[in-house]
Amino acid sequence: MAKPRIYIDGQSGTTGLQIAGRIGGRSDLELLRIDEDKRHDTEERRRFINAADVVFLCLPDDGAREAVLLVENPDVCIIDASTAHRTAPGWTYGFPELRAGQREAIAASKRIANPGCHATGFISVTSPLVQAGVVPADYPLTCFSLTGYSGGGKKMIASYEDADRSAVLDAPGIYGLSLAHKHLPEMQMYCGLAEAPVFLPVVDDYYKGMATTIMLQNAPLPGNPTTADIHAALEAHYADQRLVGVLPLGEHGSTLYANMMSGTDSLVIVVCGNDRQTTVTALFDNLGKGASGAAVQNMNIVLGLDEAAGLSL
Repeated sequence: MAKPRIYIDGQSGTTGLQIAGRIGGRSDLELLRIDEDKRHDTEERRRFINAADVVFLCLPDDGAREAVLLVENPDVCIIDASTAHRTAPGWTYGFPELRAGQREAIAASKRIANPGCHATGFISVTSPLVQAGVVPADYPLTCFSLTGYSGGGKKMIASYEDADRSAVLDAPGIYGLSLAHKHLPEMQMYCGLAEAPVFLPVVDDYYKGMATTIMLQNAPLPGNPTTADIHAALEAHYADQRLVGVLPLGEHGSTLYANMMSGTDSLVIVVCGNDRQTTVTALFDNLGKGASGAAVQNMNIVLGLDEAAGLSL
């Protein structure tokens, strides 16, 4: 039986390189590699795209939209790592743990939108609580999300790793100050929220890792749940998942570090607080479950392979 053929359109970017690193050495796949001097040649890209079984789009949004127009083979499955199609009709959201049936929808789809990194963290902690009725759809959510600088791509990586860099990069940088971050539409849609959360991302001087946190006042929630109740709802949602888990209540220690899951492709949820207030934090690698690891997980599902093949748990 022929091996599934995989092509990465945008193979030299951070996400593309990370995907290649996870699948390049696998014996069950054939990775198609375009010549470096032809990676901007439209006709050569068209040939590779239509020769593959699965194509990863690791491109800017406009480039991803243009790449989809090159698809002529109806059997080609596209996994888009850009923002372009995450809320688009006809595309399946690539977060298998989102809800019952999501994994099956991914397996049957030819158009999969890989989640954004901040969105992955927010949705992982919020959507299960909304589905369970713990958090109402109209609850005024706030969220902050710490990320390593690798999530900003090659230009940001270069600026942080420059020996003569500005001293301001030694400190955390709050951005998205217009409260209109590009991940907000998917965050709102896939959590079923009436309004988008107030969301502030923060980039800091470490390479990779994320900590995405929502903060809840317990009393306004239906039934005035305790932190233990909120923890139990999340445990129930993720009870049978391999790549997303919930840390036992009280085992988080006194400090959470945003790079605690660096180097893995899984995500851990930590619930903290008391009977009045609760915080829920998703810890994961922005290049792993937040990008390339998630893309490979989706590919494995599409191809009917072990979901965790090639991934670090």
